[in-house]
Amino acid sequence: MKRRTALRRRPRLAIVYCTQCRWLLRAAWMAQELLTTFEADLGEVALRPGTGGVFDVLLDGKAIWSRRERRRFPDIKELKQLVRDRVAPGRDLGHSDRN
Repeated sequence: MKRRTALRRRPRLAIVYCTQCRWLLRAAWMAQELLTTFEADLGEVALRPGTGGVFDVLLDGKAIWSRRERRRFPDIKELKQLVRDRVAPGRDLGHSDRN
């Protein structure tokens, strides 16, 4: 009889970007940065095309960043901090935590 270990469900992050504005490269770069930083903490990072100037970051379906609400794109440093605070609280992000 094999013993199974319980796997912790890891969150899904989605970046919704505007195809009309050609923001795919920005979204892909941010996805790469987040996957590199949180490779053991995120289950997946998805890129979802949208329209109308959208650039939203969702964690398990809940918005953690909205370009429309904040009137700007996130800096990668602050986006990493927002994700860290939800998936790995207390984790040191090295240079991303310094001023």
